[in-house]
Amino acid sequence: MKGLKLEHIRKLIGAFLLISLLVMGFCTPVRELIAIPKDVVLFEGQHSKLSGKRVFEVISSNPSVFTVDSKEAMAVAAHESGEADMVLQLAGFPVKTVNVKVLKDFKVLPGGQSIGVKLNAKGVLVVGHHLIQTETGKVSPGEIAGIKVGDMITKINGKEIERMSDVAPFIQNSGTTGEALDLVVLRDSKYIQTKLKPVKDKGDSSYRIGLYIRDSAAGIGTMTFVHPESMKYGALGHVISDSDTKKPIEVEDGQIMRSTVTSIQKGSNGDPGEKLARFSPDREVIGNITTNSPFGIFGKLDTQIRNGIMDRALPIALSSQVKEGKAQILTVVEGDKVEAFDIEVVSSVPQKAPATKGMVVKIVDKRLLEKTGGIVQGMSGSPIIQDGKLIGAVTHVFVNDPTSGYGVHIEWMLHQAGINIYEQQEHGRKAS
Repeated sequence: MKGLKLEHIRKLIGAFLLISLLVMGFCTPVRELIAIPKDVVLFEGQHSKLSGKRVFEVISSNPSVFTVDSKEAMAVAAHESGEADMVLQLAGFPVKTVNVKVLKDFKVLPGGQSIGVKLNAKGVLVVGHHLIQTETGKVSPGEIAGIKVGDMITKINGKEIERMSDVAPFIQNSGTTGEALDLVVLRDSKYIQTKLKPVKDKGDSSYRIGLYIRDSAAGIGTMTFVHPESMKYGALGHVISDSDTKKPIEVEDGQIMRSTVTSIQKGSNGDPGEKLARFSPDREVIGNITTNSPFGIFGKLDTQIRNGIMDRALPIALSSQVKEGKAQILTVVEGDKVEAFDIEVVSSVPQKAPATKGMVVKIVDKRLLEKTGGIVQGMSGSPIIQDGKLIGAVTHVFVNDPTSGYGVHIEWMLHQAGINIYEQQEHGRKAS
């Protein structure tokens, strides 16, 4: 009997606690406390609303870094770059500590220009095998040597290979001497050694290795941003892959130049469209390419370029500051004229680490939909502007819905470009 009473008491206590928690969940202070983030990052001069109602007392450890407006709604006003904690109190008791980081004011020039891209690989890229007719039958020496499509031949007999013309002399010399070639190939970021013995083609008596190779790739894309102080830029918003192997191209170097959009192949469900463009007639190189990454291509410009529509530097928004709703993209659909088109940010993920798919965007501009059907190839890299800030770039289209696609947050593209927006704040903290 005593055991039954204890069990009944435990159930009553459990029910009471559950009801208490549910009631607390509907209380304004609890809801506001949960909604306030533990970390807030702002640029100098920015404001951030933390809660809808004034329910907490606030203690700031460094008012020169930020102050709190708490008359009605609680909002943080950033002043100087630095870092400090903000303690929230309720009825005199500390209930939460919020870390506030203020970053030095940072701006970049938005892009939107159509650019031509030429990549030079680290060696020569293997894009296929082919069989050679010999006196004893058809063979592919490259396939026999274990070389795969997507491999990059970087050395032959200890010598660096930079272009296709470097390969032929080694092949003919090997055929004459009968000695196999010592090859070093780059595969999935690993170097592999193998031997390959060329064979004589019965048709023309020349020696061949049974591989299709290529030493460069070209295409078009869209400029995303330029950092005016360093002249570093970012474009495309996604990696450039070889059209045959579908694998990312390992870049030795490359160049970008101006390009002109000549026509648009309109997209439809299941069939992404495409910008058709040509390189500028003078083929003037305006910058180099040092990096080809999942976040785009990056390098330095030799000359300053302007888009003719937003030629002043804009502040950026961190991934945590991007919101759903109206925005614009800058891109070219005819000639070399950069125009602004309306879009909507359907969703945005406040990412704490670099990731390529941070936003989902939808084209709502009737003129752009009429012209392109939505997002088309060549539009990748088009900068996304929201509330006067550069927030990211268009990257991929949804194949079954060309009006929508993914966007990448601008802070990750800046990181890949070697621009550390946290640098000044970190230096300031170390010095203190």
